[in-house]
Amino acid sequence: MPPPGARRPEAASPPARAGALERLGRWCARHSVVVVVVWLVALGVLRLVQDVAGGTYSDDFSLPGTQSYQGQQVLKANARGASGTGGQVVLHDAHGPLTDVRGQVDQTVSALRKLPHVVAVENPLPPPSGSPAKPEPTGALSADGTIGYLTVRFDTTPASLGHSYVHRVDDAVAPLRSAGVQVEYGGPLGELARPATHDFTSEAVGFTVAVIVLLIGFGSVIAAVYPLVSALIGVIIGLACLSLLAAAFTFASVSPTLATMIGLGVGIDYALFLITRHRQLLLDGTGPKAAAGRAVATSGRAVLVSGGTVVVALTGLYVSGISFIGKLGAAAAVTVVTAVLAALTLVPALLGLAGRRLDRWRVRTPVAEGATGTEAGTWHRYALQVARRPWWFLAGGLVTVAVLAIPLFSIRLGHVGDGADPTTFTDRRAYDLISEGFGPGANGPLTLVVDQSAVPAGDRAALAAKLGKALTGVPGAAGVTPPQPTGNGQVLTATAVSAVPPQDAGTTDLFNRLKDDVLPQAVAGTAARTYVTGSTAAQVDFLELISARLPLIIAVVVGLAFLLILIVFRGLLVAVKAAALNLLSIAASYGVVVAVFQWGWGGPALGVDGTVPIESYVPMMMFAIVFGLSMDYEVFLLSRVHEAWRRTHDNEASVAHGLEVTARVITCAALIMVSVFAAFVISDNVVVKMLGLGLAVSVLIDATVVRLLLVPAAMTVLGRNSWWVPRWLDRILPHVDAEGAPQGPGMGSERSRL
Repeated sequence: MPPPGARRPEAASPPARAGALERLGRWCARHSVVVVVVWLVALGVLRLVQDVAGGTYSDDFSLPGTQSYQGQQVLKANARGASGTGGQVVLHDAHGPLTDVRGQVDQTVSALRKLPHVVAVENPLPPPSGSPAKPEPTGALSADGTIGYLTVRFDTTPASLGHSYVHRVDDAVAPLRSAGVQVEYGGPLGELARPATHDFTSEAVGFTVAVIVLLIGFGSVIAAVYPLVSALIGVIIGLACLSLLAAAFTFASVSPTLATMIGLGVGIDYALFLITRHRQLLLDGTGPKAAAGRAVATSGRAVLVSGGTVVVALTGLYVSGISFIGKLGAAAAVTVVTAVLAALTLVPALLGLAGRRLDRWRVRTPVAEGATGTEAGTWHRYALQVARRPWWFLAGGLVTVAVLAIPLFSIRLGHVGDGADPTTFTDRRAYDLISEGFGPGANGPLTLVVDQSAVPAGDRAALAAKLGKALTGVPGAAGVTPPQPTGNGQVLTATAVSAVPPQDAGTTDLFNRLKDDVLPQAVAGTAARTYVTGSTAAQVDFLELISARLPLIIAVVVGLAFLLILIVFRGLLVAVKAAALNLLSIAASYGVVVAVFQWGWGGPALGVDGTVPIESYVPMMMFAIVFGLSMDYEVFLLSRVHEAWRRTHDNEASVAHGLEVTARVITCAALIMVSVFAAFVISDNVVVKMLGLGLAVSVLIDATVVRLLLVPAAMTVLGRNSWWVPRWLDRILPHVDAEGAPQGPGMGSERSRL
């Protein structure tokens, strides 16, 4: 007997008129030429508009309310030359001290100061002997005098100035290069100086593997090419839209890569699921136009639900309250939306063009999906085997995931610095030179700010002396410069350099020690206010914000996904199971990322120099993306299981049927998505490598351990209880049909269908 409140088997309702999605699919198939032309025209127009009005991407972001932001505002109000975004021009003369090329250095400093958006340039060389000028203790010249760096401060982030700005900087430093001095660019200026051309190697590798997998899976050239065409057009249009949005809003530099990665993965998957259903309908004797409409009404409905889940998960990142993170999610959501639109309109149009010639050019005999419910194939037999020993399969899957997740418990979030970049990048060479000349900590100095505007003028000298004494011998610091007053005397500033690289945990410890202990104790009893600011300090504040708000993001995204599964499939335990298993697969993928990058297990093979912390926002991005994508396979599998359950109310047979008709296509889709994500591991950007590996591993785990072991085993253990929902909850939940099949009484009315 089913539990109290469970629905009893009902007779199926008679077929109803076609819903909106089916009519859309049929219309696109009948007017295939028009639909394809509209998509191609939209692609061409948006690309032209993008070239004219498209924006740029930069990692410029502010964190209002944090102490590093407040300290920067104090500097901006009292010492404009000490505020702004700083970049380094690093100099190395292998032939002798830089004082031998003083004329060229002074000429370069003068030329840099004349560039637009430059508010200050600090000369590393002390004034020549006998000069009346007062030496400026910048600390920017190494002990042997062969390495130095000019700090150039901009009134905006250099990335927003466009790559052509680098040519003007090159002209300014030309005298030094002519004199044989090595010149490299560090910090944001170095990021701007990276090659402007996009390397499409990752996309090409992913596409190549996708073609091979699709040819093997479909056995037909046309059926294999259509998902790629649809995904590619959808991604290009999505990226054009993102570029136009970037003209009005600031998106991170990794945004287009992330959007491409997600757009290609889901775009191919969505088209694949539609074409698979369409092909089965053709093999069952349905006409091409009707088959396209029915495919959109069934698998297309699941695409709509899945795409909505991914978009909800990505936009849920705005709950973090950090616009930088929210916009990363929004950027990825743009290409997900265009992928869904392409699947629902362009794919049926292409299928209409192909007609019954979909399998004309074959590389092998097409394999039917097996939608009759009387299957005895490999996957059906496997599902029955799981049904016989569900607890063994459930335990095996849980142990596998648990072992992979072990490294997660030692995760250390941080910022991946320039030291992890390839040596072909100028910012990496600048990083190495600064480390050689001044120690690794000099690559991420901390700016100490003491606002003494509320301190009586007569007490300020004593405050400066007390502060200087407190900053002597700070644990973890390689050195701290003496406090210096700004021009108006309202603020004292100093620079602290860590004894370890900026991304090391020791630098974070030094930041917290200065912010929470050293500076507050030094000004205790006065009206002075203290801050630790600069790019490194902002990164630590960013890390602390991310760490504090990650649990909220997880709760919101899991809650929304749970609610969506509950609404679609009307099963309380099914929704709980989906959320719990997806959390486990995400934990396992986190563990693999930590082992590879933080522990160094294979990092060098991926082009990562040494061990690095996990970029602070990567876990949050991975969670939203992986949770959304894993729900794709959940929706597609449960759609077919639920479809069979509504027809037979035999739970074990329904699970077997669902696996039989979806396992092959889900495996094919997962291989494609894994190949697309894994191809981005060859990127030069370490953060992209992390995301690519993490997403590839998560999809692999989800499509194998979760979908093949945990889901069928868990649903077998739960039995009929899987589809139980309290009557009071069933009454208040809206009705959304993921399969597009006619519904019986108590299961939602036809008028509630899309």
